[in-house]
Amino acid sequence: MAHIIDLKTFTDSRGNLTVIEKVIPFDIKRVFYIYGVDDSVRGGHRHHQTIQAAICIQGSCIISNDNNAKKEEFILDAPNKCLILNPEDWHQMHHFTKDAILMVFASEYYDEKDYIFEPYS
Repeated sequence: MAHIIDLKTFTDSRGNLTVIEKVIPFDIKRVFYIYGVDDSVRGGHRHHQTIQAAICIQGSCIISNDNNAKKEEFILDAPNKCLILNPEDWHQMHHFTKDAILMVFASEYYDEKDYIFEPYS
């Protein structure tokens, strides 16, 4: 089931420092980021194996999720919020602000055979 984890952030007069250490529940094999999104909807899939951790490091976006038992929407609007998406989580990313940068860590290398595009009925 998709869920948010809070990333440890240190704040002082110089700014903020967010640490990603020992909180991602998998070994990271791939990192990608999405930015410059217009009104498009991204994603629209789930996976056979891949677990993902999504962080909107700038701006905000919404991730709609369906794991075939529960439908939820997650607002990623702070760089210390990390959404964990399990393989069964069919998800779409949308409502990106113009300045949004969504960074995603993945447990597997890219494999087109790992993608399931059909939503749950």
